[in-house]
Amino acid sequence: MKIIDHLGSSRPVFSFEFFPPRDEEGREQLYYTVARLRPYAPAYVSVTYGAGGSTRRLTVDLVKQIQRETGITAMAHLTCVGSTTEQIAGVLTDLASGGIENVLPLRGDPPKGEAEFRAPEGGFAHASELVAFIRERFGDRLCLAGAAYPEKHPEAPTLAADLAHLKAKVDAGVEFLVTQLFFDSREYFAFVARARAAGIAVPILPGIMPITNLSQIKRFTATCGATIPEALLARLEEVGDDAEQVRAIGVGYATRQCRQLIEGGAPGIHFFTLNRSPATVHILEAIQ
Repeated sequence: MKIIDHLGSSRPVFSFEFFPPRDEEGREQLYYTVARLRPYAPAYVSVTYGAGGSTRRLTVDLVKQIQRETGITAMAHLTCVGSTTEQIAGVLTDLASGGIENVLPLRGDPPKGEAEFRAPEGGFAHASELVAFIRERFGDRLCLAGAAYPEKHPEAPTLAADLAHLKAKVDAGVEFLVTQLFFDSREYFAFVARARAAGIAVPILPGIMPITNLSQIKRFTATCGATIPEALLARLEEVGDDAEQVRAIGVGYATRQCRQLIEGGAPGIHFFTLNRSPATVHILEAIQ
């Protein structure tokens, strides 16, 4: 089923993001997490896409396996990193032949050790180019999502420039958007207002990552340009050596944030799970 068809419901939808595990222990953890979250009837789950060939193969295999064995609609992330147009076409054909109808085209981060992204020879420089290519090759066989940054992509010079790039992706064929993580609900609502004013009418799902580890979330926010509110950061740093307290504060904050978003009209919540279920389960139990 195409994800866009789920988003027409009047009820908020929930979805979960996973990453390809590196070893057998990680695979077992992922399968456990999928099983633990399945009863909450996600509209879809997604699997991220790495820069290495083996990780890419895992993404394709995992989305097909999850959808086949659980019946949950699955979406594959797909990046421009290190791939020619024909290599990307091969991955898309593999996905489509395996029954996958949903893809999240991304530019992708620079490969490890490189400071900036460089378009591969015979490949793409921007996600909008990848979206246009998919539409040209596959028409409407695939539902395409797009990534959005409520607080601006870290490489964009201004909010207006970032919004122009996002509009280009939507105009090229993106049907719904999923935001990067953020911790102030006002950022999401302000971003949606700017997007609507710019003519972007597609559904915009807020992306939420419950804080369960302080040093980890500091690394993530430094990479993606998100901001941790000062009051929240102060509370976390005050109990920084107490992992249980950090989790309690982070999950409690995310629960309140999810309530704010849904009450404010967000079409649902997309959870960045990090292949773990307890924090997401706690939030879903509290808000459903």
